[in-house]
Amino acid sequence: MKRSTVLTVVSVAAIVPLALLAISINENKAEQQAINAVPQIKKFESRSSEWGKYYQRQYDTYKQTRKSDQITDMLQDNPALVVMWAGYGFSKDYNAPRGHFYMLEDNINTLRTGGPVDAITGPMPTACWTCKSTDVPRLIDEIGELDYFTGKWARHGSEIANPVGCGDCHDNETMKLTITRDFLKRGLDAEGSLKAAEATHQDMRSLVCAQCHSEYYFKKTEWTDKNGEKKTAGVVTFPWDNGFSVEAMEKYYDDISFVDWTHKVSKTPMLKAQHPGYEIYKTGAHGLNNVACADCHMPYVREGGVKYSSHNVGSPLDHMANTCLNCHSEEEKAFKDRVARKLERKTELNKTAMDVIAKAHLEAAKAWELGATEAEMKDILQDIRHAQWRWDYSIASHGSFFHAPEETLRILGSAINKGQDARVKLRAVLAKYNAGEYAAPDFSTKEKAQAVIGLPYQKLVDEKMTFLNGLRKEWIEQQNKKGLYDPKAWEDMVFNTSYKPSESAEK
Repeated sequence: MKRSTVLTVVSVAAIVPLALLAISINENKAEQQAINAVPQIKKFESRSSEWGKYYQRQYDTYKQTRKSDQITDMLQDNPALVVMWAGYGFSKDYNAPRGHFYMLEDNINTLRTGGPVDAITGPMPTACWTCKSTDVPRLIDEIGELDYFTGKWARHGSEIANPVGCGDCHDNETMKLTITRDFLKRGLDAEGSLKAAEATHQDMRSLVCAQCHSEYYFKKTEWTDKNGEKKTAGVVTFPWDNGFSVEAMEKYYDDISFVDWTHKVSKTPMLKAQHPGYEIYKTGAHGLNNVACADCHMPYVREGGVKYSSHNVGSPLDHMANTCLNCHSEEEKAFKDRVARKLERKTELNKTAMDVIAKAHLEAAKAWELGATEAEMKDILQDIRHAQWRWDYSIASHGSFFHAPEETLRILGSAINKGQDARVKLRAVLAKYNAGEYAAPDFSTKEKAQAVIGLPYQKLVDEKMTFLNGLRKEWIEQQNKKGLYDPKAWEDMVFNTSYKPSESAEK
């Protein structure tokens, strides 16, 4: 082979990889530029697929939350919950939370939202949509916050079409993280340690989560509409005036005599903790060191030359290389084993608390049945109220033990103490009425527990199926006409619940 030929071959061999490298670099640069560019997305765009046209990688990871589709019936696993929530929606149906993709569908399918037949029927208020859909900020902007929070849940069914997504956390023009629910701003102002207007980017990587992963109640607010008609709104409100601790919020509710519901069997004026994830997170090592929610639940990932935040929101233990092990110098297996050992302590205390509180409710019901007076029961009911509030606060945030293990164990311990205080006092009352040896009825299964509290389970299921086969389908038709419904987002969606329709409902 001639020397010139050899040189040519060598040159080509050297140039080709360099050319491919240059092309790859340019492609990555182009992609990065596209990611950094400000796309044209309309204000209050609720369809995440429209945002995904500009941010495909983020949208693809968001869609992965569909994989967390398993239904875990928490009432089946923990029948004491049925007794503890007697008279409240959670005694009907309560499943472990699934991925963000399912938030709206699960809200629609749950027995808790009932089987409304029109816009003014059903057990739940409009506020129950608030953290389930990107359509909520748009709707509030259109009709006003007080109007939005007025009426029954079914009133807004035709307007709520898309699950939580891009528009809940991002400004459509700048793509910056933004607070889309004003009640968080009011809550922060009331607590005082951080003003929304002064929040850093790192703060915002937690605050966009705090919009929904926080404790709240529906504050009755009187207002007058444009026609002069007086109405009452149930406005989502964070009880942070006294601080983030369980005792601070307990005092807030006691001071205003707030009651979520009156317990069906014990007659206790109850509190229902929602999901105080942000509050408990603030008391733990991660929160105190300004590790953001997104650092662990939405970690940065790199593909080639592109770095972006994963929107497959889930447990940090699922992606440890990009989460826990960035800070913890430990082997993955050893770390998981240590977390599991710690979790056993919480699980043990949780089961003890549930058993104690459920029995306190049933023993209180027996005391009432035997003729106990309000004076005899006053302090007992307060102990039950505080016991269950503290238990619920420590459990309802789901990730509480991971966020703040010491605080979670402390709160669970205080819940058990309060519950036992109630039972000691109840024993004295029962003895007075010659029932000192009374034993609570068996609630060892979901079915037995629901029978104990007199819950008409199958009737509720039939009502729900009537709704799903009727009014729910009308909503989808209306959403399609309004251009709200995104059929691509719901492709291959499988109806999945903890209940099964009866033969009569299916027909």
